[in-house]
Amino acid sequence: MPELFVEILSEEIPARMQRRAAGDLKRLVTDALVEAGLTYEGAYASATPRRLILSVQGLPARSPDRHEERKGPRVGAPDKALQGFLRAAGLASIEAAEIVSDPKKGDFYVARTEVPGRAAIEIAAEAIGETVRRFPWPVSMRWGAASADPASLRWIRPLTSIVATFGADNEDPDILPLALEGVPVGAETVGHRFHAPARIRVRRLADYQPAMERAFVVVDLDRRRELILDGAKNAVFALGLELVEDDRLLEEVAGLVEWPVVLVGRFEEAALDLPDEVIRLTIRENQKCFVTRDPGSGRLSNAFVLTANIEATDGGAAIIDGNERVVRARLADARFFWEQDLKVPLEGHLERLKAVTFHERLGNQWERVERIATLAALIADRLGADAALAERAARLAKADLASQMVGEFPELQGYMGRRYAEAQGEPEAVAHAIEAHYAPLGPSDAVPTEPVSVAVALADKLDQLMWLWSAGEKPTGSGDAFGLRRAALGIIRIVLENGLRLPLRDAAGEGLVRDAWGRHAGSDAFEALRETTAAEPTAPELLAAGAAFGEGEEPLKFLIDRFVVAQRDAGVPAEIVRAIVPALATIDLVDIVNRIGALTDFLASEDGATLMAGYRRAANILRAEEKKDGAAAQGAVSRDALEEPQELALTDAVAEAGRAVDAALAGEDYRAAMAALAALRAPVDAFFEAVLVNADNPDLRQNRLRLLASLRDITRKVADFSEISG
Repeated sequence: MPELFVEILSEEIPARMQRRAAGDLKRLVTDALVEAGLTYEGAYASATPRRLILSVQGLPARSPDRHEERKGPRVGAPDKALQGFLRAAGLASIEAAEIVSDPKKGDFYVARTEVPGRAAIEIAAEAIGETVRRFPWPVSMRWGAASADPASLRWIRPLTSIVATFGADNEDPDILPLALEGVPVGAETVGHRFHAPARIRVRRLADYQPAMERAFVVVDLDRRRELILDGAKNAVFALGLELVEDDRLLEEVAGLVEWPVVLVGRFEEAALDLPDEVIRLTIRENQKCFVTRDPGSGRLSNAFVLTANIEATDGGAAIIDGNERVVRARLADARFFWEQDLKVPLEGHLERLKAVTFHERLGNQWERVERIATLAALIADRLGADAALAERAARLAKADLASQMVGEFPELQGYMGRRYAEAQGEPEAVAHAIEAHYAPLGPSDAVPTEPVSVAVALADKLDQLMWLWSAGEKPTGSGDAFGLRRAALGIIRIVLENGLRLPLRDAAGEGLVRDAWGRHAGSDAFEALRETTAAEPTAPELLAAGAAFGEGEEPLKFLIDRFVVAQRDAGVPAEIVRAIVPALATIDLVDIVNRIGALTDFLASEDGATLMAGYRRAANILRAEEKKDGAAAQGAVSRDALEEPQELALTDAVAEAGRAVDAALAGEDYRAAMAALAALRAPVDAFFEAVLVNADNPDLRQNRLRLLASLRDITRKVADFSEISG
C-alpha cells in the first residue's frame, strides 16, 4: 500500500521546539487524512535542527465512495427555503430530490447523492498544504519579498524546500501536487550543511534514513540522543570518570546537531573549589556541555563533554580548544561572583531586599521575610522543632536573592543560600532549611523532612498562599501566575509525607496566623491590605490556611480542593474526601487520610452497603419533611412516646452507637467508629420493615422523624454520607 513521505527543510528549528513540532506535524496531517476518509497503518515523525520528517504508511490509493443524505423542507414550503435546500444539496432542481412521507410531519424532500472517492495523493497534498500554512508554532516569521503581504506564508524560520512523495513500495513515487508560494516542492533534499550539501533524491522513509546518514544526518531525534549519551559515557569511562547525566540538556543538545560528534575538554582544577552546582550550571547554560565526576569521591572532575556537529579534520582539537577557553572564562566569572558574595554575610544582603518588590500591593521581599520568620518560629514551636533556628533560617532564606551569583543564575536561589550559610558557619539545620524551603517545586520533588526545614517551607508556602490570595491573585482556569496551586500542593505533601498533626482550622491554627499577622500591624503591606476591606477582619476570618481579609475561608476551601485532587490522583474518589471534610471542626490532613481509609473499607463491606441504603432512605424522608416544615425533626426523641418494638430497639441502638462513636473518635480509632455504625444495620432494616414513619398521629410522626434525625446526626460525626452516590 502507498506511503506518504514528507520532509520540510528550513534554515533552523530551535531545539526546544523540535519534539513538539514533529508531534504536531504527525497529528495534524493524519487527522486531516482520516477526516477525508483515508485510513492508515502507521505513522512516524521526527525532527532535526533543520527539518521535520513525516511518513504515513499503509494508505489506500483512493478514499471510498460515500452516500450522503440531506433532509430538506416540507413539500409546499416557500420557494426561498427550497432554493436554499437545493444549493446546500448541490441539486439542479427540486425534481432531483425524493419525497418522503412521515406519519407525524407529513411529506418532505430528501436529497440522496453519491459522492465519489478522491485520489489519496490529492487529499494528502491538501492536508500538507493546510498544515504548513497553519502550523502552530509559538512564534513564526515571514521572509523574502513576499513578507510585505500579511497573508504570506509563515514558518519558524525561512523554509528552504519540501519533499512530498506518494507511492507504493514497488514503484517510483509521485510528487504531491502541492504549491506553496516561494517554496520548491519535489523529491530532492540536501544532507549535512557542511559535509554533504549536494542534492539527494528521496523516495520514501526506508531509503531516506540510510541516505541521510551517508550524508552525515541522523534523522531520528531519539537515535541522536542515544549516540550522544553512549558516546559521552564511553569517552569519560576511558578517562576513569563518570558522566553526570542531564536529560534536559541531552534533549537540547540532540536538537542542536544533525551529526553528533562527542569530544572531551578540560578546565583548571582550581575551579573545582566552586560549589558543584555552580560549575554544572555555568558549563551547561553557557556551552551546552555535560560535566563529569570522579566515581571514587563523587565530586566533580575538571573534564567536560561537548557535542560537535561536524567531523573535524583535526580530530576536534580546535573545537575543544575554543570551548575550553569559553568555559574557563565563565568559571572565572563564577569564581568572582562567589568570592565577592562571600565577603558579605547573608544578613548583609537583607537590607537590599527592601528594593526587591514581592507584589505591588504587598510590599517588598524584606517585609515578606519578616512575616515568614515569625510564622516559621510559631510553626516550629507547634511541631516541637527549634523555633529559634527556624526563625533564623527563615530570616536568611531569601538573602541569596540579592547575591551576585543568583543574579547571574536565578536557578541557584536556595542552593547558593545554603552554600553561603555553610561558609559563614551557620548551623547545619539553618543551612539545610535555606535550600529546602522552596521544595517541593514539582510532583516528583522530595519534600523537606528535617524539622526546621519543614517549618520554614510551610511558613513560606502559607505566606505565599494567604497574602497573594488576599491581593486578589487567585488562580483561574487559564493561569496561576503566582503558583498558588503549587504552594497548596506543597503544603499538602509536606504535611502528609511527614505525618504532621498540624490542624489548619482550629483555634490554635487560627491564632498562629493571627499572631503572625498581628505582629506586623502598622507595616505598609498590612495597612495597604487593611484598606481593601470594608470592615476590620474578624478572628475567625484569619485561618491558618491563609484566609484573606474579607474572604472568609476561601483559601482554606482552595487548599481542600487541591487536597481532593491529590487524593483523586491517588485513587480516592472525590466524594469520599468530601464526605469526611464537612464532618470535622478542624482540618487535620493526616487525620482526614486516616478517616478516608476507614470509610473506604467500611463502604466496601456488606454492613456498610446495607447501612448506606438505610441512611439514604432516612435522609430522603427527612429532606422531604424538612422542606415542608423546617422544625419537623427538631428536638430530642421521647422514648416513652414510641410504640413499636422496632423503633424502641433503634432508639436504644442509636444511643449506644452514639456513645461508641464518641469514644472511638476521641481515640482516633476510626475503624471502631465504623464498626459502631455497622451495628445499626439490623435495627435500621427492622425499623423500615415494620414502622410507618408518617403516622396519622402527629406526635408519633414527629417523634419518629426525630429518631431518624438522631440516626443522621450520629453518622455525620463520622462522615457526611449524603456526599456519597450509588
